[in-house]
Amino acid sequence: MDYALRLGRRALGTTAENPNVGCVIVKDGRLLGVGWTQPGGRPHAETEALAMAGEQAREATAYVTLEPCAHHGKTGPCAEALVMAGIARVVTALEDPDPRVSGGGHAILRAAGIEASTGLGADEARRDLAGFLTRITKKRPYVILKMAVSADDKISSRVGEATAITGPEANRRVHLLRAQCDAILVGMGTVRTDDPMLTCRLPGLEHRSPRPFVLGHGRLSPIKRLSVRGAEVVRGLEPMTGINRLLVEGGARVARHFLDLGLVDEFHLFRSPKALGPQGVDAVFEMPLEQALQPFRLREEERLGSDVLRVYENASNSPSP
Repeated sequence: MDYALRLGRRALGTTAENPNVGCVIVKDGRLLGVGWTQPGGRPHAETEALAMAGEQAREATAYVTLEPCAHHGKTGPCAEALVMAGIARVVTALEDPDPRVSGGGHAILRAAGIEASTGLGADEARRDLAGFLTRITKKRPYVILKMAVSADDKISSRVGEATAITGPEANRRVHLLRAQCDAILVGMGTVRTDDPMLTCRLPGLEHRSPRPFVLGHGRLSPIKRLSVRGAEVVRGLEPMTGINRLLVEGGARVARHFLDLGLVDEFHLFRSPKALGPQGVDAVFEMPLEQALQPFRLREEERLGSDVLRVYENASNSPSP
């Protein structure tokens, strides 16, 4: 299951409305097939793994990070494909909360005499699949707020001035995060000050740049680089019903907006050892950063050169199941 989870992470931010699932097929201690959800959401992980395993899949065990689908869409149900392949046992991490599945995949397997169990690696799978789970259960994207702050909790040297806060290692980590998200959002103030591209610029992952949005009113100036990228101006999350993971990179006011609404599921805080001084812009508009972090608990910490990334999660926003 650990391997299946790692495979599923390869698909973060690339699967459209579908979940980023991983699948591993084994028999007698031998690895026969692996798969993960492909770009755009199809083929599914199980289809990929079964194709690799071929006839050897008969009487094998499949480890899948989410319950196999049970409904007919552009392709047939993965649960039926596992039955047809002669799989003897299926181990899943989570039941799929999608009403079109919701236990139906397991039911198909058990009706065919296949041993089916769930719950192995559930906590990790819930974290990896949080985008899909949140969209299904809460009808909104899973929101990741990213901020880069100085040692004294500032995001720029002064109002209206773009300021480099973190070093190259942290910047590369941000671009990896972008590659793992379906969409990215900033405010109009950030567009005016920074004229950002909001693309992923890691070699080989440029094609995984997230879809850009700008929170605000009116239209973008045609000379701004986000206009060239076709960024959409929005006033809330309503236009994002088909998006699993949203990365919010906006400034102090945008951060405060999402925090006040209780919409931040994860807070990725990149901290530099450099101080910017009292004239600098506070990280969160009219709110101490320490107060902004109160609803969150620290999940992990990573050193990136001279900077530190701390990832916080909002327990009250945990997705089902």
